[in-house]
Amino acid sequence: MACPLVPILVFGHELLTVSPVSSRKLILATRKSPLALVQSEMVAAHLRSKLGVEVELLKLVTTGDRQTEWSLEQKGGKGLFTSELEAALTKGEADLAVHSAKDLPGDLPAELMIAGYLPRADARDVLVLRSDIESPRKLATGSPRRRAQLQMLFADIEFTELRGNVDTRLKKIAEQNLADGTVLAAAGLNRLGIGNWLGLTFHSLELGQMVPAVGQGAIAIQTRVTDAAKFGAVLDPATARSLRIERAFQAALGSGCHTAFAAHAAADTLFLFHENVGLRSLPLSDDDYNAPGDLATRVLKKLGLI
Repeated sequence: MACPLVPILVFGHELLTVSPVSSRKLILATRKSPLALVQSEMVAAHLRSKLGVEVELLKLVTTGDRQTEWSLEQKGGKGLFTSELEAALTKGEADLAVHSAKDLPGDLPAELMIAGYLPRADARDVLVLRSDIESPRKLATGSPRRRAQLQMLFADIEFTELRGNVDTRLKKIAEQNLADGTVLAAAGLNRLGIGNWLGLTFHSLELGQMVPAVGQGAIAIQTRVTDAAKFGAVLDPATARSLRIERAFQAALGSGCHTAFAAHAAADTLFLFHENVGLRSLPLSDDDYNAPGDLATRVLKKLGLI
């Protein structure tokens, strides 16, 4: 007997009629890093609960994971942590790919799309300092976005680059004194259960001090365009609404890891940072949320960025 067709509304788009999710096992492509595995288990648990399906992780090593000595800024960074996962989708080896939303470039392969997101966690950045440091002189971060904004907070600051998993970075700061501190995402720390570390202090940076990366704090679930409607209805519409705004700015600028740029939509306020104009905050209306591309074009043209 054929499966019945069911209507699904996907994030405010037209009503689609699709076949329900198959009862077969779903395969989730994920990176092997500790944080990626925690996030993928969160997605797996959510899909098991909402869809009643069996879920298995396909653990992959990305180019960014292999090339731990690379400077992401110099190498461009685009797709370094996502390409292998996307290839698994296009080859049919996986049904879904789980990404930190901030790792996704503004443009995706034509046959793939973001089905949706889990509810967003704390999007802020956290300044992690050695306990004996009050005002840092040298911070470890390879992010142009973070460096440019940290220069606004600390005069005469110097930078060094630091790669590795979260615990690796914390150990290098606490035990090897490679720098006075570093900056990490609050969401990643929280998901790993890291609220403190011997020899280190943690300081949350408010949105008006440090604008987060596009998508920071959100877990993105990517799939083939033909399958997206099967999953969208069980994912978080509020997070998708904010990310459409942020990714519209990212796409309009074509920004990668080499550009000091950030955008974060928080309820009725857009926080925006660009190396050429500094930090701005702008009001957001329902009309803006309904037409994110128009908003991005209008604001960026007014700021002289496009």
